[in-house]
This record gives sequence, structure tokens and C-alpha cells, in this order.
Amino acid sequence: MASQDIKLRPKHHQETQPEPQPSTKQRKTGTAARRGLRSLSVAVAVPVGLTLLDIFFFGSTRRKPFYFPPLWALHGACLATSAVLGLSAWLVWAEGGFHRRPSASILYLAQMALSLGWYPIVFGAGAFRVGLVLCGALIGSLVGCTRVFRSMNRTAGDLSTVCLVWALLVSVVNVRLLWTTGTKSN
Repeated sequence: MASQDIKLRPKHHQETQPEPQPSTKQRKTGTAARRGLRSLSVAVAVPVGLTLLDIFFFGSTRRKPFYFPPLWALHGACLATSAVLGLSAWLVWAEGGFHRRPSASILYLAQMALSLGWYPIVFGAGAFRVGLVLCGALIGSLVGCTRVFRSMNRTAGDLSTVCLVWALLVSVVNVRLLWTTGTKSN
């Protein structure tokens, strides 16, 4: 019998299968995913970092009316909205929206500048009327962002709508500050 003459090889002599190498498409996908994650983190970290600096330098007030929301809530909500809008802008950027519609980048940068300018004007200088004008311009730029972002990416438009609601609430607080300081001076 031929099967009695078969000898088993030791394990160290067994042939090993080489590891399959990833295809070019798989390598490109992995690289793109890493670049996408990196760009997402930058798109969210830059507005949040600028908002943190804004809050650090201008976010405290000595005299706060009783109806004013707690400062930690105001600061937290401003940080959250800057992160959400950064994510929204990244979604538009990832689909090439800033190249197709340059007005989207202009509106995004305008709203970022206006939201960063609100803290120094309202809390730093105490100029509530100018802060109210800034709120109006911020709402206008966010309406524009919402419309343009929604035309390119529905999720990005929905996310910017949340920021629009926050800007409306901040403008109500600003009107209340203006009304309170106007009645005290009379």
C-alpha cells in the first residue's frame, strides 16, 4: 500500500501562503480615508479653537442680568455651533461645493467673522446696539449658508439650520440686553 509509505512533514517545513497584498484601489481608499479624517478634524478644530480664544479673551462679564443664561451654557452652545458649522462646511467642501459655488465659502467666512466679532463687541465693549446689528448680519449670512449648503448637501444644510436657530436665540438675548440697559439709563 502506497499510503503506508507517506511521511508527514514537520510543521516548520510546511509551505506558507503569502499574505495577500492590498490592491491599488484599496490603498487609495485607505489614503483617502486618512486624508478625509485629517481634513475633517481641521475643519472642526479651527472654528472651535478660534471660538475658544474668543471666549477666553472676551467671554466674561462682571454684571450679568438675572434673565441672562448662565455663561457656561452660552459658551458651550457657541462652541457646539462652531463645531457643527465646521462639520457642515466640511461636508460641502468634501463634495467640491466651495469650488462649484464660491459664494458658499464667502458666506461661511462671513458668518465665522461675525460670530467671532460678537463676543468682543457685546461683552468686551458693551456695545449692545452694534452687537444687535452683528446678530442681524449673522442671521443673514447663516440663511445664505443654509440655502447654499442645502443645494449641495442636504445634511450640511440641515446642520447649518441648527446654527441659524442658535443665532436667533443670541439675537433675542442681545435685544434683551439692549432693552435692559436702555431702561436703566433713562
